[in-house]
Amino acid sequence: MENLLGLLRIHVHKGVNLAIRDVISSDPYVVVKMGKQKLKTRVVQKNVNPEWNEDLTLSIDNPNLPVKIGVYDKDTFSRDDKMGDAEFDISPFLEAVKMRLESLPSGTIITRIPPSRQNCLAEESHIIWVNGKVVQNIALRLRNVESGEVELQLQWIDIPGSRGL
Repeated sequence: MENLLGLLRIHVHKGVNLAIRDVISSDPYVVVKMGKQKLKTRVVQKNVNPEWNEDLTLSIDNPNLPVKIGVYDKDTFSRDDKMGDAEFDISPFLEAVKMRLESLPSGTIITRIPPSRQNCLAEESHIIWVNGKVVQNIALRLRNVESGEVELQLQWIDIPGSRGL
């Protein structure tokens, strides 16, 4: 616990135009990994535009590790098929959290992160001050697959007793 900086809540919102891996559709779920932590969403049956609307929470002790996302198609009788992957850096988000911007009006954009060859962003990502919290909306373009994006939202949770940011 002495190395813990806090918690990163990742709201896995939805998938958009995911690849078809079964005969006519896919049964997708998302796996989020960071270091040794691994979390996953529920499976959405027969849907290439699934809405998970699930919160997954990672304990952050090393802010330099990337968060890795994998999307898979659940199969009953064979290994689950990979439907693409992506990763993102949480450093810009954590820098915004460190600013302690309590006096900003809700909806203020703190930072913009443009898509580039070095990240998996499908579009510009905004780190925003909303209702007393720093949040980041991210649309990730999946790699190693013919199509698909995953939309996420990041939110920071301070933990009393942790070393904090």
